[in-house]
Amino acid sequence: MTDARFEISAGFLPLLDSALLVAAREKGFAAAEGIALTLVRETSWANIRDRLAVGHFQVAHMLAPMPIACNLGLTPLAATTVVPMALGLGGNAVTVSNALWHDMIGHGASADLSPRAAGDALRGVVADRVRAGAAPLRFAVVHPHSGHNYELRYWLAACGIDPDRDIEIVILPPPLMADALGSGSLDGFCAGEPWNTAAVMLGHGRIATVKAKIWRSSPEKVLGADARWAEANSDALAALLRAIHHAAQWCASPANHAELAGIMAAPAYVGRPADWMSPALSGQLRTSADSSVEVDDFFMPQARAATFPWKSHALWFYSQMVRWGQAGHSTENAAIARDTYRPDLYRAALKPLGAALPGANAKVEGALPTPTPVGSAGASLVLGPDGFFDGGLFDPDDLDGYIAAQRMAGGG
Repeated sequence: MTDARFEISAGFLPLLDSALLVAAREKGFAAAEGIALTLVRETSWANIRDRLAVGHFQVAHMLAPMPIACNLGLTPLAATTVVPMALGLGGNAVTVSNALWHDMIGHGASADLSPRAAGDALRGVVADRVRAGAAPLRFAVVHPHSGHNYELRYWLAACGIDPDRDIEIVILPPPLMADALGSGSLDGFCAGEPWNTAAVMLGHGRIATVKAKIWRSSPEKVLGADARWAEANSDALAALLRAIHHAAQWCASPANHAELAGIMAAPAYVGRPADWMSPALSGQLRTSADSSVEVDDFFMPQARAATFPWKSHALWFYSQMVRWGQAGHSTENAAIARDTYRPDLYRAALKPLGAALPGANAKVEGALPTPTPVGSAGASLVLGPDGFFDGGLFDPDDLDGYIAAQRMAGGG
């Protein structure tokens, strides 16, 4: 593109929730903003982080907690990173091997993806294995500083399973999850799509529960930007946020889902069959070879302020880093986490478009049991429902109290 005003390179992993960046490029939204957008497929989240740090990428498709971990100094090589935009809500699932699911059925697991039923059944299996002297079950997540790790641990702990003692949690890139389950190397995993669907389609496992039921309307991937680049290139960043905003609207339309699945199936992106993408886009999840469950909010690219970088999301992730012993709690660390997410950059970029914007930068997470209209004057915005499956609430104004309560409940 010879008339581009901006050249931006972005790293991504082959996951469905990279769709907003992919659509921004493939459907011309980036070009319309004067951006020559280069997308580089990577093999691991560590590579994404490291290549952003050394300047190969200006922005990246990133795990929502990863920029916070970078800024807290929890990684060996990291640039100061800001989050001016989220890349959707939901999109993850917990998938277990066929053998483990069989054992869970014996303890009351249900086919409706209920986190409580699945967690209680898993606790029963864990207890059986302890009595039999069997090795702990092995689950995989994609990175220590990932929503997958924290939602898996939150779910397990709320169901009476100690994630550090009762099971083993290992790290594995998402494209390897289904094959590892099939080989017997794993008993279960928590990952984004299409890798849960892949395990089902290949006959390797069963989807036991989903992120959208563990914590409804919960964050997953974000746009991470090198802070120095973002400050020096504010016009380019704003143009990119506008392009992604338009891409989110396009991705959210059911009329575009078949085309989007085809685009994501291309070798340059996910490189897997289009019918592996369709369940997450439609919300009609294939949970096993012969069953499906409708989850209408499984993955949301645009609804419920899905691209807004809530500071309360950042602080919840920080609370889990503290809970599981990854970071110490201090006023300074909390401020670093809070300031990693930049709704001011989001507002500045999208306000000229008349986009619906929340009236606050943070909210009580889990407080909306029903869809709730909010938003700036003249723009319609509906938030929620956003509940945690165990009825928990996270008030970012009582961070100390939340962290203390979690310590009393176990973990860390």
